[in-house]
Amino acid sequence: MVESYWHKGRSKQRVVASLGRKDLLEPHLDSLVRIVRGEERPKTIEPDAVQPKRAYCWGPMLAARKLWEELGLESILDACEKKHRGKDKARLSDRALVLVANRLCEPGSEHALADWLETDFACDRQGHRFEPEWKQQGRVRVDLGWLQRWYRTLDELISHKATVERELFLRLRTLFSLEVEMVFYDITSTFFEGKGPTEIAKYGYSRDGKPQNRQVLVGMVMVDGWPIAHHVFSGNVRDHKTVVDVLKDLEERFGLKRVVFVGDRGMITTDNVEEINKRGQGYLMGLRRRRSEDVYQYIERATGEWIECPRPKDGPKTWVQEVESGKPGVRVFVARSEEREAYERGMRERSMERTRQALEKLAKRVKTGRIKASDKIGEAAGRILSNNHGHRYYGWELFKGEFRFFEHPVHLKRERALEGKYLIQTEEKQFTQVEAVQTYKQLTDVERGFREIKDVIDLRPVYHRSKQRVEAHIFVAALAFLIDRAIEKKLKSADIPLSASRALEVLKTIHVVDIDVLGKPKRGTTAGTPQAQQVLSALGIAHTDPAKLFGAHKPLPSDNRPCSVQ
Repeated sequence: MVESYWHKGRSKQRVVASLGRKDLLEPHLDSLVRIVRGEERPKTIEPDAVQPKRAYCWGPMLAARKLWEELGLESILDACEKKHRGKDKARLSDRALVLVANRLCEPGSEHALADWLETDFACDRQGHRFEPEWKQQGRVRVDLGWLQRWYRTLDELISHKATVERELFLRLRTLFSLEVEMVFYDITSTFFEGKGPTEIAKYGYSRDGKPQNRQVLVGMVMVDGWPIAHHVFSGNVRDHKTVVDVLKDLEERFGLKRVVFVGDRGMITTDNVEEINKRGQGYLMGLRRRRSEDVYQYIERATGEWIECPRPKDGPKTWVQEVESGKPGVRVFVARSEEREAYERGMRERSMERTRQALEKLAKRVKTGRIKASDKIGEAAGRILSNNHGHRYYGWELFKGEFRFFEHPVHLKRERALEGKYLIQTEEKQFTQVEAVQTYKQLTDVERGFREIKDVIDLRPVYHRSKQRVEAHIFVAALAFLIDRAIEKKLKSADIPLSASRALEVLKTIHVVDIDVLGKPKRGTTAGTPQAQQVLSALGIAHTDPAKLFGAHKPLPSDNRPCSVQ
């Protein structure tokens, strides 16, 4: 305790008493102050005087807002927004964050957004909570006018996509020192329920196993594990046809003049290689194993010494060796994966067994005379061999009315040679054999990204009927994936063995709680589980109380006006 006093016209202080350690006394500070001031002890609050009102899930939205600001998305969208809105109108950044957080936490249609807003505390930067508006209109429970305002948010957001991606890339490059030497690119598809917009909704090769549904293609560009851009193509476009557009965008919008373009099988064609070389870019791409006679020849040339690639402790082994390509300047690497070899051998053996059993049944039918015509026998054999890739393993003949089948002397030998192997082509001189494999393996980050953007963030199916809304839907999912990547990178940096999706589940134990104390509204937050506290620490979040996050003055539940979505 310190007393202030005057001495020779100056204010001085002296210690009156020492009460003990600060860390032990701090919880009792209010009581000590009342004693010193001579105030009466406040009356005990009766249990009935405290009435809980509502509790909202807060942790996932808290994490999303933290990273939204840290990645610069709030400032980028504020700069993009042309018209300044009034104090009661939410800015584009706040509205977009709600859509992205919803896609990240509870993915669903925009109709499902209203249900999520009933349970989660989603607010603007002033702390005003976004609330759903309900109005039964036929089979739809949500107010259609309110829903249309969210659709307009999608329209406004997609109009800034090019600028947002470019500015975001520049910020990521500064914040995380991105080494923009290699650009990783892969493509996937997502399907429509219904016809979809005629401009881009087309039938094509479906990676979702939905060939009967129209689809669009989505190509994603990643650098150092960060998604920096994505492209939407018509559903019937071939993968390799998208490469030139991506290269042009990297040059024109991002200013990347010399990078190594890393792509998966199907991206490499003669035209693409020529275009990449013409633009002064480099490439490292996988080769299709069964689409080119050269591939089998490369594998046969792999008679030299296999070099083992570095691997995690007890991880599967991978070996590599460079072989002669026969083309000036072109380098080809044959990689052999222990894990992949075991998987593909097991798949082949199962397929061979199913095909063998079917061929044995056909042989018995022919022997017993149930099927006699040679053309009918040929049709039946063709159907059997078309299933389970049987033509890769077996051949057959009809000799003096007897049906015989046998292991194919050419095709089966080739299949066994291909098992566990993949091939990489490049014209870059600086890559060692091991570096080529390690670089190509990084494409798994892009592939994993697609699995998460589709499965975790629920990109599919798409219900929108206009091209702009479809592109906006995918843009929101891509931004949610960016937040997901940021969470995972921070968890990894903090050595916390959780995935981003699991971390978000853990954060759901943190709630905003509204209560009445002696008739006065109060707001507080729950601490969450110890694991949730670990996640908050990894994300750099010190406070969970909205009042501390958004400033000193925060509207309490009684005057907490819902945010206007305009």
